[in-house]
Amino acid sequence: MSDTFAAARMADVAKLAGVSLASVSRALRAPDSVSPGTRDRVQRAAARLGYTPSPIAGSLSATCAPLVGVVMPSMANAFFARSFQVLSEGLERAGLRTMPGFHEYDDTREARILEAMLHWKPAAMVVTGLNHSRRVLALLAGANCPVFEMWDIDGHPVDSAVGFSNAEAGRLAAQTLLRRGCRDLVYVTPPNAVDPRAAARAGAFLQTVSVTDDARARHLRAVDRTAGAGADAIRCLIDLDGGPPDGIAFSGDALAMGALFEAQRLELSVPERIAVVGYGDLEFAGYTVPALTTLRPAHDRIGQELAAHIIARLADPGRSAVRVDVGIDVVVRESA
Repeated sequence: MSDTFAAARMADVAKLAGVSLASVSRALRAPDSVSPGTRDRVQRAAARLGYTPSPIAGSLSATCAPLVGVVMPSMANAFFARSFQVLSEGLERAGLRTMPGFHEYDDTREARILEAMLHWKPAAMVVTGLNHSRRVLALLAGANCPVFEMWDIDGHPVDSAVGFSNAEAGRLAAQTLLRRGCRDLVYVTPPNAVDPRAAARAGAFLQTVSVTDDARARHLRAVDRTAGAGADAIRCLIDLDGGPPDGIAFSGDALAMGALFEAQRLELSVPERIAVVGYGDLEFAGYTVPALTTLRPAHDRIGQELAAHIIARLADPGRSAVRVDVGIDVVVRESA
């Protein structure tokens, strides 16, 4: 089966070989179905133009488009953007195109985007996380294509899941501070915990500290996800009754970097007085003063694994669903 995205190139092959599009398709996908002369002309024209048919196009149903819908909270988040880029590049090599949509943590908007994408009859769907509204879960369960949930494996996926345990990320952040001897800890998240993955990390962090002798943990919600909000948070924590905590974990590196900048301005020693842990390992995390200890999600590998498993599933629809844990690393630097 040819697809609309490869048709232009296939048309070039047909024109150069002096045959029809149908003859090109048969010559490349079922060489024995055409005459040796036609097969030879098509193969030479394809080689000259560098045309390679999609390895999965022949297995796609006639009712499916060579599209993969990808629903994410936001492209402004560097983590999601990087996974999407790697996923898109991997799928493009197989003749598939991605169709992105962004819901900004709005359940109603997520459902509308998903419903619109499913009308295009995509070959597969990718959504972010395992926490969805009932409407979204119903749409995913009824989708006539493979469904992949990314960036989370804590819970029960509709079909396949590729990501890591956000709960484990929260535990690792707590353990990193506890090993330093910190006993008065705070976890800082975005406002109202609109991000369920950040909420899962916070919950695991607080639970880990709660079962540790002589340790306590509190939860603070920043005004937003920016460095400025991190600076505001550190000022707020300094003014707490009994003095500031001795260990702080942030749900994002931007918040953590803002806290480091403000601590430096206030001459508050890090990590001697307050140890700081971030999340994400953004490009500048290693260049702050002091360098930021943080957790590094494998965003590239999430994109790579998604692309590989989507391609394999479309080539062999009978393949079982997968649950891939790409893990998360603690990058220990000077701040903790």
